[in-house]
Amino acid sequence: MAAAPDKPARRRALQAAAVAVAAVASPPGVAQAAEALTARAGKPVSPGSGGRASSDADAVPRPDAFPVEAAPADNGHPDGDALANGPVALFPLSAVRLGASPFLESQQTDLRYIMALDADRLLAPFLREAGLPLKQPTYGNWESSGLDGHMGGHYLSALAMMYAATGDTKVLDRLNYCVAELKRCQQANGDGYLGGIPGGASAWRDIAQGKLQADNFSVNGKWVPWYNLHKLYAGLRDAYTYGGNNDARTMLIALCDWTLDLTSHLNEEQMQSMLRSEHGGMNEVLADISQMTGQQKYMDLAIRFSHQAILRPLEDGKDQLTGLHANTQIPKVIGFKRIGDLTGRREWQNAARFFWQTVHDHRTVAIGGNSVKEHFHSEKDFSSMIEEVEGPETCNTYNMLKLTALLFTGDGDGAYADYYERALYNHILSSQRPHSGGFVYFTPMRPNHYRVYSQPQQAMWCCVGSGLENHAKYGEFIYAHRGDQLYVNLFIPSTLDWREQGVTLRQANRFPDQDSSTITVKGNKTFTLKIRHPGWVERDALRIAVNGKQVEASIGADRYVSVRRQWRDGDKVEIKLPMKTRLEQMPDKSSYYAVLHGPVVLAAKTDPFPNEKLNFLADDSRMGHIASGPISPLEAAPVLVSDTAAFAGRFRAVPGRPLTFVAPGLVQGKPAGATTFVPFFRVHDARYVVYWPYSTPGDLKSKRAKAAEDEAERLALDARTIDQVAPGEQQPESDHFFKADGADAGINKGRHWRHASNWFSYELSDRKGEGRLLRLTYSTLDAGRRFDILVNDRLIAEVKLDATAPQELYTRDYPLPAGLGQKLVVKFVARGGSIAGGLYGLRLLR
Repeated sequence: MAAAPDKPARRRALQAAAVAVAAVASPPGVAQAAEALTARAGKPVSPGSGGRASSDADAVPRPDAFPVEAAPADNGHPDGDALANGPVALFPLSAVRLGASPFLESQQTDLRYIMALDADRLLAPFLREAGLPLKQPTYGNWESSGLDGHMGGHYLSALAMMYAATGDTKVLDRLNYCVAELKRCQQANGDGYLGGIPGGASAWRDIAQGKLQADNFSVNGKWVPWYNLHKLYAGLRDAYTYGGNNDARTMLIALCDWTLDLTSHLNEEQMQSMLRSEHGGMNEVLADISQMTGQQKYMDLAIRFSHQAILRPLEDGKDQLTGLHANTQIPKVIGFKRIGDLTGRREWQNAARFFWQTVHDHRTVAIGGNSVKEHFHSEKDFSSMIEEVEGPETCNTYNMLKLTALLFTGDGDGAYADYYERALYNHILSSQRPHSGGFVYFTPMRPNHYRVYSQPQQAMWCCVGSGLENHAKYGEFIYAHRGDQLYVNLFIPSTLDWREQGVTLRQANRFPDQDSSTITVKGNKTFTLKIRHPGWVERDALRIAVNGKQVEASIGADRYVSVRRQWRDGDKVEIKLPMKTRLEQMPDKSSYYAVLHGPVVLAAKTDPFPNEKLNFLADDSRMGHIASGPISPLEAAPVLVSDTAAFAGRFRAVPGRPLTFVAPGLVQGKPAGATTFVPFFRVHDARYVVYWPYSTPGDLKSKRAKAAEDEAERLALDARTIDQVAPGEQQPESDHFFKADGADAGINKGRHWRHASNWFSYELSDRKGEGRLLRLTYSTLDAGRRFDILVNDRLIAEVKLDATAPQELYTRDYPLPAGLGQKLVVKFVARGGSIAGGLYGLRLLR
């Protein structure tokens, strides 16, 4: 029996264990690291010190610093097992450096894009709202149409992450400059508030007085103001945790105190009503700040910012996601998980796990993305994924990866790493234009469509903000640790500095172009190397050799292969990861298939309109993020034709061209006989196919005829459509400058609607003055409602809804007079005692 440890040693071990739980419960890349703080001369860290050594108050923390790293496990110590079996911790970005690979190229491209942005233009909304002179005018696009300032918050995060990931001091200088300018703004405001929301001060005053009107994307007429502020909260947090900027920490706490005071006047009913509007990850970041400061009041506020209408069904294991705006929900769930981890609320942790399983298992396509037109469709019907051009949104996957990493730290399950790898290679990596940079908003799964990319001085969408971060933080999930166990999650060339163990690992490979990886160990230490056994590698096919000698590669319950030994300088671990080509059917089991090789989704460039000249760079228009060029009919898509759906064996590798395949005789239609399959992340500036229609030879003709018939009417309508709005859906309404008094929105059988007790309006664009008809969609369930339709204040129709239509949803056309101009404000005004709407669809037709 081992002798009892002396009290100081035991106290240190217990402190390390407790802090380790806090550290690994922190969000990936945010509060995961800060191990240097405990290493400083063994100085203890007080809970309220924000990660600073209590006797070293003036020391500047290194990047990634606020919770403290776990001490190494000692299996002979009474507390060692607790560390070895506790939560998993991700390494800080500053501990990992990327090696030559597509990810390093992407990181370097992102760095150039980040530095090409004008910091003073991004800061302009904050200066304006603080009453300070502008150094440069604000950017346009979303940054000057109501969401002013959201990019500034993302920019702080991106700069901080890029500095941590590269050590580039020019990036740190830019970060510190931005924080200093924002500090001036907060001081000028005088009450702790800091934001770029146009006219935000008056809106916040009304909210503090209980004057509150909230919709699914507005609060008191402001476009998702809490979503906007969340980006700044996160940016200040990241400036401190990654960049070591103590002013950012002070400013963040002041902003939190302003929020506490503002919301203290709201009762719970008002608070939950306000949370109907998209509010980003406010609950998550407030939980982070509670951990950072040790202050319970911020955790109480985080709980108040948790949307019960979403949380409760998830706690009960109910999937009620259909029709919901997807990226509104994911950050809320990240917050549920953070709060659950920090407070021990298992039901919140389980709710987050159930959400992930529901989205991953039933609502995710091959590239790892989800949603159509930003909304969750029915898990039983993916037809819209094929028909629409607004496929998975990049922001969704950005947030799904954050949630995935957070769930992984709870139990170290390799299934989470499998998804992380899939989404990282096939959606995130593919979402940036190589060399010149630029980010993708929607990635269409519709065959023969394409993507458009942002430009630094023009597009300011949400997916630009998250895109700036995506390609700066590739290093955050490659490795992880628990006690003296070192996890290798991803096979990305990189160098890891495991400072606490005095070990360096270098991973070198040409993966996924080659199916192997080599890890070289520097340092003399006993530890367990845990190598992920990917789900795409057949059982017993993985091979591991140490210094040329084969070792047993048995898979643990966590889907990792463990190799424990006394490691020596120069030890080499060779990993063989055999990849096979396989098919993955659309989740609803319709006759569309994706082709994968290992974790990589294969796609093909197509040319359905020879000699067309598409512009792949988005313009500065409000809806420039949508690839709005000609739509190729579905019946024109190339088809995989085979007597059986088991045709994966027909793919052949092209000699001398890594990850390039042909399938002789399998593809019919344009480009017949010349289809080359390559990784989707290498397909840019082109139309493409990811999901391929499948048919037997006998059914091909009839299937094409049916596809043509189904699409003919829809494509004809699209050709006549000048502009359209999806009422009740967040982005389409905000893109059309929705305004209202007494409005509400909801979902009926998967279709969104909008109505108002007083009025609501949209702004349509008719640049050529061609508009001749308004086509509106109603429901027979609203029979008896009476309202007027006005266009540019001219009465167009007096409406009384009836129940005589042959189907529940029906359309009515209203002629428009000529000469209305290029901008049409369509207003629906309720008659006395009635309601305007519900409106299920609105199109302006030629």
